[in-house]
Amino acid sequence: MEHADHILVVDDDREIRQMVADYLRKNGLRASEAADGREMRAILDTHAIDLIVMDLMMPGEDGLTLTRNLRAGKHRAIPVVMLTAREDQTDRIIGLEMGADDYVTKPFAARELLARIKAVIRRTRMLPPNLQVTEAVQMLAFGRWRLDTVARHLLDPDDTVVALSGAEFRLLRVFLDHPNRVLSRDQLLNLTQGRDAELFDRSIDLLVSRLRQRLQDDAREQSYIKTVRSEGYVFSAPVTIVGENG
Repeated sequence: MEHADHILVVDDDREIRQMVADYLRKNGLRASEAADGREMRAILDTHAIDLIVMDLMMPGEDGLTLTRNLRAGKHRAIPVVMLTAREDQTDRIIGLEMGADDYVTKPFAARELLARIKAVIRRTRMLPPNLQVTEAVQMLAFGRWRLDTVARHLLDPDDTVVALSGAEFRLLRVFLDHPNRVLSRDQLLNLTQGRDAELFDRSIDLLVSRLRQRLQDDAREQSYIKTVRSEGYVFSAPVTIVGENG
């Protein structure tokens, strides 16, 4: 029997939460419900969840906060579809920057949400097995830099903090997870942003340029991120987990 994907619906609005969960169940999926971050974490600790549908506007910990924290923890690989009542494109971009894989604006058609959920799961599973993310770690070291994967910022040899945007952090984390491997722009797009080609199809090159500036990586020397003509990029510096091997 085919495995039914398990979706976690996180929304403080009980009617919307139940409506979405019931619709998913009627369409062959399993669904669990959480009204807030506490309930979400409890379910994540006891169930294997394939995707989270996350409401943006919730009292206390909102969807952006929960998604950002999710990306820094042990469940960081679970895809997230954000529900938002806002139509401002800025809010949608912020959601994607924080780690959401897709978004649906309220009011929405349940059929559209189902289609987005299936598309995100399908896209996630299309990634080659050797491009799966590693488990969350505290600190990754490369060259003269260290990346704090919990605080999501860079540290130079003097322990000076270099803040990263959400997109910069995710791109660097992808490179550190897959060093010495050529990654195409499509793979980087899927691993960092996940959707909306109209927003991001030309942004990978810009994002790489921004990250090189953060790393003080000369575009001509390319000590860390090397351009592979017609193929993509490769992170060429050795990466170690701080604390390993003594």
